[in-house]
Amino acid sequence: MTAPLDLILNAASQLGSGPLTQASLVEHIHPLFSRVLSRNDRNDEIYLANHSLGRPLDAVADQVHLALDAWYTDIDGAWGLWIDMRDAYRNEIASILGCSQWDCVVPKTSAGQGLNAVLNALPSPCPKVLTTRGEFDSIDFILKAHAHKGRAQVKYVEPNQHGLFDADDIISAITDDTDLVVCSMVCFVTGQVIAGLDRIINAAHTHNAIILLDAYHAFGTMPMHFDEINADFIIGGNYKYTRGGAGACFLAIHPKHLSPSGGVPAQDALFTTDTGWFAKQDTFKYRRTQLPEFAQGGDAWLESTPPVLTYAQALPGLVLTRALGIDRLRTYSQSQQSMLIELLKAQGIDTWNIDELGFQHGAYILLRVNDGPTTINKLHYAGVNADARPISKSSSPNTDPSWVVRLCPDILNTRDELATAAKRIASVIHTG
Repeated sequence: MTAPLDLILNAASQLGSGPLTQASLVEHIHPLFSRVLSRNDRNDEIYLANHSLGRPLDAVADQVHLALDAWYTDIDGAWGLWIDMRDAYRNEIASILGCSQWDCVVPKTSAGQGLNAVLNALPSPCPKVLTTRGEFDSIDFILKAHAHKGRAQVKYVEPNQHGLFDADDIISAITDDTDLVVCSMVCFVTGQVIAGLDRIINAAHTHNAIILLDAYHAFGTMPMHFDEINADFIIGGNYKYTRGGAGACFLAIHPKHLSPSGGVPAQDALFTTDTGWFAKQDTFKYRRTQLPEFAQGGDAWLESTPPVLTYAQALPGLVLTRALGIDRLRTYSQSQQSMLIELLKAQGIDTWNIDELGFQHGAYILLRVNDGPTTINKLHYAGVNADARPISKSSSPNTDPSWVVRLCPDILNTRDELATAAKRIASVIHTG
């Protein structure tokens, strides 16, 4: 560990092993965020968009400076530190995913890049893909682009009458013709945890289909057990809850799809054409073989020269997340969500309680509104930083509001902040 990362670990160790409390977080963890928290004081802004862009630790700048200093002082010798940072990045992600084999994690600059790698690994030149209408824009757009190019046939599962997605609807849509199922663990619009994920995975495998899970809104917010759930692939990133910034994403590959020895794969094997010289066997020997000889394990899914500073910027948030513990973070998040729901209720504001419909929240709560962009502009003016997304509609008649405002408290938000935010939100909602 470097000095900036040791500072994070030392601070987290002061919390002990019990539940997270506001007092202990303010005393020991908030000082690690002095730069971004000072912005709140200057702007009188309450940041509740932690589900969008996570707030960075001070150590991000220090860690990036370390990576840059190695370049200045060692020139090409910096590659030793950079590769160490890359592999530490992979190891931290694997631990949070519940993956025992760290090289199953392959760095990507976006979750969409991970999806492309999988699509371009499938044996069929035009695979049949099943997905939902609730996937994030990049995933949805990539699938539509492949379909438009004639390189995929895409079938969609529609939301139910409440604008939510049922596991049974997904399962019933999987057939023996399905090659790939693409499904979020937590829907990016509604924040619903997709219940029955184990049944969806089992159904896909029963029909000999591969399943790819989008974990972007689950990673860093709830326990994940990649080794146990038996999904073929997981895509995700650190932009949000693990505070890693843009470009710090990953593709995780189940070990059953990896070769322990590498070499030339069979043409019908699961290997991607999204590749480059870092995926070669004996990368730095520069051998030119007649056939592509891939590295062993997850390294076979690497690409060309990587963006090394990404690993430096993402490591502090990953180290903090793992040090605090996913179980404790999940419990604390749920208590904050409940607190904000009650504070809003006291102001005469009802949130969209998807729990009553049998669905768990991910890391944020929702307000249903008719005009998302206008509401968000008014909230920003009132001093609350949040965002809004349009809801996927079913074909059933539905007169409910068509937008949701997403509100995500996190460990940097205090109860006093949430109480003030509730009043500010009420002033906007009640005035229309």
